[in-house]
Amino acid sequence: MQICQSLIGGKPVTSPLPAIDKIYPATGEIVAKIEPATREMLDEAVAIAAVAQRSWAAYEPLARARILHRAAALMREANSELSRLEVMDVGKLYTEAESADVPSGTDAFDFFAAAITTQTGDYNKWDGAISYTSRVPIGVCAGIGAWNYPMQIACWKSAPALAAGNAFILKPSEMTPLVAHKVADILADAGLPSGLFQIIHGTHKIGQAICEHPGIGKISLTGGVDTGKLIMSQSANTLKKISLELGGKSALLVFDDCDFDVAVQTALDANFYTAGEVCSNATRVFVQRSIADKFIAAMVEKAEQMVVGDPMAADVHMGALISATHLSKVLDYVQIGIDEGAQIATGGMQIHPQGFENGHFMTPTIMTNCHDSMRITREEIFGPVMSVLVFDDEQDAIDRANSTEFGLGAGVMTTDLARAHRVANALVSGNVWVNSFNILPPGLPFGGAKQSGFGRENSLYTLDSYSEVKSVHITL
Repeated sequence: MQICQSLIGGKPVTSPLPAIDKIYPATGEIVAKIEPATREMLDEAVAIAAVAQRSWAAYEPLARARILHRAAALMREANSELSRLEVMDVGKLYTEAESADVPSGTDAFDFFAAAITTQTGDYNKWDGAISYTSRVPIGVCAGIGAWNYPMQIACWKSAPALAAGNAFILKPSEMTPLVAHKVADILADAGLPSGLFQIIHGTHKIGQAICEHPGIGKISLTGGVDTGKLIMSQSANTLKKISLELGGKSALLVFDDCDFDVAVQTALDANFYTAGEVCSNATRVFVQRSIADKFIAAMVEKAEQMVVGDPMAADVHMGALISATHLSKVLDYVQIGIDEGAQIATGGMQIHPQGFENGHFMTPTIMTNCHDSMRITREEIFGPVMSVLVFDDEQDAIDRANSTEFGLGAGVMTTDLARAHRVANALVSGNVWVNSFNILPPGLPFGGAKQSGFGRENSLYTLDSYSEVKSVHITL
């Protein structure tokens, strides 16, 4: 059985605290033991990171870029192993991890390696003086990860931080510790100096210690709204820079002029990818009344053909949910929806696939007769539960899509280009996809509005967020 210890200064460190069981979601088996870090271990990691960072910041951007590009190349070579670990961590499909989730982390290293070589400041000439600006590293940065995309989160947060000349400390979710260690191994093999990428394991307790630590200058969190507010509160005394990628209740607006088949598949993908455990998923599907019955019937037919089971199997369409507790929560929401008057068009049940009877599986679920005031249409479920709502006209759809505290993602299905631009502009969301959903190339900023957080993952905006602007004025 694997023992996951915090990685400090390039070496695993034994903790005196009781170990945490790591469960494989598809079988319910304990596959690893996680040793939570102490505050003293965090202190050591920060001290080592601070020393390593000063040397790293002195590297020319091109020298840092070469190491990060090598890391990306090694990640591509290790794609199968990284994907297998991602499956063991989350219970998602291997086909999803191998084709999209793991490569998205790899691509981040290539993107930010290239971007740092082009980062420049401003120059101004004054009467008898000149001035210029430059970007300087923050110092020691930290990432606190959610459990649904461990590889992606580790890379999306560490790649820009390292490219900008910072050291980085990762606290993976205690539910998904496995991928992080392979990422650390690859970075070391690529030539990243020791102490620049470290792993601190543990629960919210060590998360609080990270927030309160005066030696950490920035925290990037992926998590829920309540966790985001707690992180802000715990970080207040040290005035850390904070980026928060939080929850969502995204809407997909399906107009009657859409490409019907594309829209049906997009709605299914936007709900049942990673068993619905995606913060930006379009769990509110608004369908124009003139095509609603036909659209629902087509989705139900396809959903009922989906195979749920072994995440490693190529012919399976949906894997396991992360834990028994989370599965129970999702099923509770299905019952809440029924109690509020919604109807199950398909799914809504726990299942026990052959050979995986102790895993955490449920059927893809589509609920109809939904209304905007229901809990299932207002609260983040984070599971394979789609709520279908019917709208009459464009403004009706926009107003109702925006009537949420969240603003992470939104989608528009239409063949009318003018409508696409008009509706995308009107939707209050950090991301809007037209005739697709959850497409996240590394150069596209990803983040939320309203209660979905602030700051961005990916893109040059993220690179800038891992540095300070220094102004220099020289009197001639």
